[in-house]
Amino acid sequence: MRKEQIFQKLREKGCRITKQRQRLLDVILREECASCKEIYYKAREEHIKIGMATVYRMVNLLEEIGAISRKNMYRLSFYMDGNRDIVCVVELDDHTVCRLSAGNWNRVMREGMKVCGYIDGQQIVGIVMEAPLTVDGAY
Repeated sequence: MRKEQIFQKLREKGCRITKQRQRLLDVILREECASCKEIYYKAREEHIKIGMATVYRMVNLLEEIGAISRKNMYRLSFYMDGNRDIVCVVELDDHTVCRLSAGNWNRVMREGMKVCGYIDGQQIVGIVMEAPLTVDGAY
């Protein structure tokens, strides 16, 4: 859904389009956030004075109008296993956990990028994760 379509649907629900809602929607559309907490912190990084309750209300509204679905949220974390191989753990919203070795992660990335049209015969030579990692590896 485009930004203007979302605002139109919110207006149809009787919602005012405040500056906070506009800025929150900008953060949500620009970033890939897996939780309201992440949206809140990203909004705060942009010096948006906003409360956590406002973020939750906005996400609920967006879900009600069909602009987003929290069922598709996921979380990624990286850690070192006993073999010193980097492993990616993907946790889905239904608590299913998939563990990928570095080789499997590379294959998933390559196939996903092919399907999405990002690569056509090229090889991936490096991947940089831009989300900061905490001590336990989760972000």
